[in-house]
Amino acid sequence: MRSNRCFRSLTQSVDSFYYCKVATMHSSEIPGLYPLHRCKTIHLVRHAQGIHNVEGEKNYKAYMSPEYFDAHVTALGWQQVDNLRKHVHSSGLFKKIDLVVASPLMRTMQTAVGVFGGDGYTDRMDILPLMVANAGNSNRPAVSSLNCPPIVALELCREHLGVHPCDRRRSISEYQCLFPAIDFSLIESDEDTLWKADVRETKEEVAARGMDLMKWLWTRKEKEIAIVTHRGYLSHTLRAFGNECHPLVKMEISKPFANCELRSMIIVDRSMTGSDFSATDYLGNIPSGSDLSSDIADEENLENGETDS
Repeated sequence: MRSNRCFRSLTQSVDSFYYCKVATMHSSEIPGLYPLHRCKTIHLVRHAQGIHNVEGEKNYKAYMSPEYFDAHVTALGWQQVDNLRKHVHSSGLFKKIDLVVASPLMRTMQTAVGVFGGDGYTDRMDILPLMVANAGNSNRPAVSSLNCPPIVALELCREHLGVHPCDRRRSISEYQCLFPAIDFSLIESDEDTLWKADVRETKEEVAARGMDLMKWLWTRKEKEIAIVTHRGYLSHTLRAFGNECHPLVKMEISKPFANCELRSMIIVDRSMTGSDFSATDYLGNIPSGSDLSSDIADEENLENGETDS
């Protein structure tokens, strides 16, 4: 019995040392481990260059000009769209994406359909295009809705609201004529009731909307989702993430986005918000049989005060 007590004391000491060592490690030193079905892959995309970006870089007051209401993509911006489209196809990413979520503004929807839309639209009565020809002064042909992921417009991922006319949207009925195959069903109001001419959304409110978007993603069945949105929105949202990571990883997460930049990330459902079941986990022991491991047997022997013969 004495040898058993000594062995148990030694085992407990080793366990205690191990768990204390883990507990004192900085969180950034410990790799994260999560069930696959509690994770989603998101591809964050900032829209292509808009006319407001060009003029605003010259003079900040341009952002307050009604001339840039619901700013559209520039000719240079469409070149950026074409290059990102080539990348998502050559990398194989295009075939993996289950859903595209776009901010309901001209520049983000132009970017979304240009990057993730189908090829070679042919005028057909039974198939609506994602974008009609020359939508938003684009000087571009119509974009097909065939052989591409669905695109849904969502107010949650709009740019910093208020004051800047470039961030004010048109009526949904007008957008539906320009982007017939985009799904606008999640937007409640035809007119823009969120944008205020004299009230600017706070950074904290923008970040809160970003968190609401992350929660909303867990209500979706899709596992790989692209989100086409805005620099300000992404910056304020992503600063809330990565605090448990190495500082360089946090910087990588939250650094500002260039026009038409894409970054792929994983979000984890640590609070059981989603209800997904694993499509790959397998319960095992089928047919059932004895499966006691030696490790568990050791623990049971210790608990029962038994020693090896």
